[in-house]
Amino acid sequence: MPLNPAFADIVELLVAVPDGDEQAVTAIRQRDAQLTKPPGSLGQLEGLVEFLARWQHRSKPRLDNPMVTIFAGNHGVTEQGVSAFPREVTAQMVSNFTNGGAAISQICGLHEINLRVFELALELPTGDITKEPALDDQMCAATIAYGMEAVAGKPDLICLGEMGIGNTTIAAAIYAALYGGTGADWVGRGTGVDDEALKRKADVVDRALALHKAELDHPLAILARLGGREICAMLGALVAARHQKVPVIVDGYVATAAAAIAHAVNPAAINHCLFAHVSAEGAHAQVLSKMGQSGLLDLGMRLGEGSGAALAAVLAKTALHLHDNMATFEGASVSGKSV
Repeated sequence: MPLNPAFADIVELLVAVPDGDEQAVTAIRQRDAQLTKPPGSLGQLEGLVEFLARWQHRSKPRLDNPMVTIFAGNHGVTEQGVSAFPREVTAQMVSNFTNGGAAISQICGLHEINLRVFELALELPTGDITKEPALDDQMCAATIAYGMEAVAGKPDLICLGEMGIGNTTIAAAIYAALYGGTGADWVGRGTGVDDEALKRKADVVDRALALHKAELDHPLAILARLGGREICAMLGALVAARHQKVPVIVDGYVATAAAAIAHAVNPAAINHCLFAHVSAEGAHAQVLSKMGQSGLLDLGMRLGEGSGAALAAVLAKTALHLHDNMATFEGASVSGKSV
């Protein structure tokens, strides 16, 4: 089927992506070579500073306004018994985020990271993907556009997180549509479902793939038929960040689904993204491998809500602080390498 014209502008933004600033990276490497340490001895911390410089297009990158964004959406597929928690928990957790009671709230508060929560029509769940499309094309495109507003606050780093009961089933369906296989290849335990519910999740994915098979011929069509509002909005934030020179840290299993859609349209569209961690959920490591990516951390986390991305941002803040504040060999009167 031809792609709906509603997606034309989004495809153009994904294809016509600006390159990174390699001159800024060169400047970072020149200063790094002068710091009082053996070359390369800070490992991936050095790469984090280069990542910031490349995608902020700054030879002196900054993290004055790092931001975690949580996009929250509800899913009609929860009617199929795919989650250990009821759909009402999505709205309850949104309140918990804003009241400071969630893990992500505490991480952001401790490390001075801005936290923004975007509610996406929680009173209107997406369609049950075993019976109908999740969204029509126009609503999918509009939600992607809404997600682009996440960069309006001019963050210098944006972390993508989500909340949505049932959305690990949705992410698994997207991965199966993009990469092949059956539901059993992609589903995980999500909020902690038992063996019976895990089989039910796999069956739900298979039924959804069969129902929408004729229309899963483009990544954005896959997103509309199978996706959720929070995944659409995260895609929008990712796209806008690239064009506004804001590097992105992607959280775990569900957030990676937004990046997978972008990658399927244009692999270069996610070059400005760092993948925070390898989730303990389902086949996240396999998804990262499909995109030629790896997770910065591997802590066995599967919480979502941007928690892994926030921890990666803490590492980025630490790396930049070291780069900016360590002494040079000359400044500290330390002899440089002699051989």
